[in-house]
Amino acid sequence: MQTNLKTQQTVDVPAYMQELGVQARAASRAMARATTAAKNTALNAIADAILAASPALLEANALDMAAGRKSGLDEALLDRLELNQERIEGMAEGLRQIATLPDPVGEIEDMSFRPSGIQVGKMRVPLGVIGIIYESRPNVTADAAGLCLKSGNAAILRGGSEALHSNQAIAQCVRQGLEVSGLPATAVQVIEVTDRAAVGELITMKDYVDVIVPRGGKGLIERVSEEARVPVIKHLHGVCHVFIDAKADIEKAIAVAFNSKTQRYGTCNTMETLLVADSIAATVLPALAEQYAKEGVELRGCEKTCAIISANAATEADWDEEYLAPILSIRVVDDIDAAIEHIHQHSSAHTESIITEDFSASQRFIREVDSSSVMINTSTRFADGFEYGLGAEIGISTDKIHARGPVGLEGLTSQKYIVIGDGHIRG
Repeated sequence: MQTNLKTQQTVDVPAYMQELGVQARAASRAMARATTAAKNTALNAIADAILAASPALLEANALDMAAGRKSGLDEALLDRLELNQERIEGMAEGLRQIATLPDPVGEIEDMSFRPSGIQVGKMRVPLGVIGIIYESRPNVTADAAGLCLKSGNAAILRGGSEALHSNQAIAQCVRQGLEVSGLPATAVQVIEVTDRAAVGELITMKDYVDVIVPRGGKGLIERVSEEARVPVIKHLHGVCHVFIDAKADIEKAIAVAFNSKTQRYGTCNTMETLLVADSIAATVLPALAEQYAKEGVELRGCEKTCAIISANAATEADWDEEYLAPILSIRVVDDIDAAIEHIHQHSSAHTESIITEDFSASQRFIREVDSSSVMINTSTRFADGFEYGLGAEIGISTDKIHARGPVGLEGLTSQKYIVIGDGHIRG
């Protein structure tokens, strides 16, 4: 049993979640037939409501931030939790960008005549009901609502208790937008109870939920992956690499390696390990170390790194660590072969980047490195649905089936075969 924070009434969690599931399933059918115009109207109305409610959102977030500091949340989580005017405007912009994107639902492709005379093709369709479980980041409430709405899905959202006030304030904006568009208010439902049992119910509701997307710490994602009875789109963590090749442009290398680490620390696309070719290490590392020192970044290096710059000795555990903090591990490698081998052993298959002016090396890297995003001369911080033109993202998948990388509209749909005939029968 759990106290509902909105009504202060005792709630039977299984019964409450069952009710949400029933409503979501009904709403998913309405969303599947919703027009593009109605969905875009809702998205723009939600964006308007978010901007209009900026003072209320900041006030709600201040309550969460104060509670988070009091409870001892680390800086990475506090960074993810915080809303400011720029992030609020970013939520609204993401929703407007989603509204401008082509509607994938109903797209028909690969239509062809078969020898029998029938036509066979594929139509893109919504997944149905998507359950999204996330921690800290309240902007996920808006991003997830927007992407699910445009892709014709219903959503059940379960944010972390640390962002409860922020999430409920954003949810109110979502409801306002749905009312304006005439779409069902139950198309996006934000779970109001804080009991962890709600997560257990959500990930086992096979009759009502078609896919689960967990966004948060490794512990949460491992739990969801192990206990879920519905399909899961996930990535466990982001151990991202930048490799500075022997033929890198020094100025580019310094700029990209610095930005990849320091632009934001608490994100899954932040670089955690820097790999540097031996022949260029003595040139590039001192300049980089100077810049990192100004930002207070702790450096942990291999033996060769420590011989070139001042750094703490890295342990084997450092190569597998997602710090989400101003800490960077650095390894000097012999060449691109050694860099790729290190990435194969230690990467979480999220995002890797090579800095090089050697075309052949760049092509080898993007061909042989098996991660969801592989980059050339680019900061890992660009591995993001908004930056990829998806409007926003529901999460980043390191799985290889259905969706991989930032999951936008197409990743939230499936395809079904359609067949057209004219009285054809099989002989």
